Amino acid sequence: MAHTLGLTQPANIELPKISFAAKEIDVAEWKGDLLAVGVSEKDMTKDENSKFQNPILKKLDGLLGGLLAEASFEEDFTGKAGQSLVHRLPGLGSKRVGLFGLGQSASSPAAFHGLGEAVAAAAKTAQASGVAVILASSECPSAMSKGNTAAAIVSGTVLGLYEDNRYKSESKKPQLKSLDILGLGTGPEIEKKIKYAEVVSCAIIFGRELVNSPANVLTPAALAAEASKIASLYSDVLSANILTEEQCRELKLGSYLGVAAASANPPHFIHLCYKPPSGPVKTKLALVGKGLTFDSGGYNIKTGPGCSIETMKADMGGSAAVFGAAKALGQIKPSGVEVHFIVASCENMISGKGMRPGDIVTASNGKTIEVNNTDAEGRLTLADALVYACNQGVEKIVDLATLTGACVVALGPSIAGVFTPNDDLAKELFQASEASGEKFWRMPLEESYWESMKSGVADMVNTGGRQGGAINAALFLKQFVDEKVKWMHIDMAGPVLNDKKHVATGFGISTLVEWVLKNSSS
Repeated sequence: MAHTLGLTQPANIELPKISFAAKEIDVAEWKGDLLAVGVSEKDMTKDENSKFQNPILKKLDGLLGGLLAEASFEEDFTGKAGQSLVHRLPGLGSKRVGLFGLGQSASSPAAFHGLGEAVAAAAKTAQASGVAVILASSECPSAMSKGNTAAAIVSGTVLGLYEDNRYKSESKKPQLKSLDILGLGTGPEIEKKIKYAEVVSCAIIFGRELVNSPANVLTPAALAAEASKIASLYSDVLSANILTEEQCRELKLGSYLGVAAASANPPHFIHLCYKPPSGPVKTKLALVGKGLTFDSGGYNIKTGPGCSIETMKADMGGSAAVFGAAKALGQIKPSGVEVHFIVASCENMISGKGMRPGDIVTASNGKTIEVNNTDAEGRLTLADALVYACNQGVEKIVDLATLTGACVVALGPSIAGVFTPNDDLAKELFQASEASGEKFWRMPLEESYWESMKSGVADMVNTGGRQGGAINAALFLKQFVDEKVKWMHIDMAGPVLNDKKHVATGFGISTLVEWVLKNSSS
């Protein structure tokens, strides 16, 4: 293994193996460490004698001698989202009973995902190895099947339990070994949904670990190696092609190579391709991710308060989403769809051979770009990646990038901006996001703003004025997409990191997987 700056290497920590199962068992008979009950505010309604009216809560409270109702009253537990109440009470097969608030009514994947996360936190605190989850109201919202509800709970539990301790000298292993989901049915359909949730959750963890890895560990070469590992693991459906700097020069990827020029770490242009194990291919898609493993800003160096240079290891969040999706799809193996995963990976650094403000670079489609700001580098790498994607003969492209601070100002830290001239493609993405629970908002592609992107000496500049910065960036990318290809740009600069916990979120992976599956014949 190559030495890194600071001699840092991540510890090889295996993910905890949890056995998930859907069961039909009476709550009074279930035996384990924690019985977690998901309750809405409506479920917490009590009669004039302060007794629960909900059948499941009424039954549990009866077995516990009224202590559950008492505890909920004393601790002002009303079922609001985020509330929880966990007590060790005698009278059941479970050591502990917990109530977990779902809000006024649980009607989205996000609500049940949140339930899973809360249960995981409680299981950690109680050092529980066996947990069961049941909903007080077993009737699922009309928009969600029982299988999807179970999947959201499983996903929340896996991700809630996970902590990235690879760079810590000491870490505790979670004790959770099994989680039973009660009251949502049994059988192959719900088991399939649970398995799907496990696969996608593990892919999200993979994506989080890529983004969390510091730039002295995750260089462009290391990112290429991680992508190649995915292709090797699922070689029946995935192949990898890593282009060297010389090969990129032969393909005339001048815009990308201009950004990469200053770094001591050479660029790696990464192309994975998914082909179904059997049957004809009906649709060809491309997922393109921004892969800046570190962004100093170049000669327009990031300085001053709010520049966030210390978080710029996360500037490859788009590539993490793309490779996370590849990892999941390599296991799911959808039919009828070919998917190209494309990342032009490099660092944006400063040196005597680096790109200067005012330089003109030439992209692989022949268009020339006057670099008026070296810190608007992501779009320069994406320009060549998008041209390359179009050359693969794809019908639809989705690119993801931590592209602009302007998008974070507009939409805040948890919503990604969506830019596309194609209404049908937008509809597909938002349908996928409804299933994943991730938040997106469609933004305008205002063509009149392109005036600010015109250069006196080249075809365009790489950044316009401060106003409408995220729109200008999307309009720039549009110049490198074939008009026959349906294209969407996702600016995920906000949701790539969890600001409170200072760690990666794995944003985009579950939505991309859903989108690919909606385009497949599976």
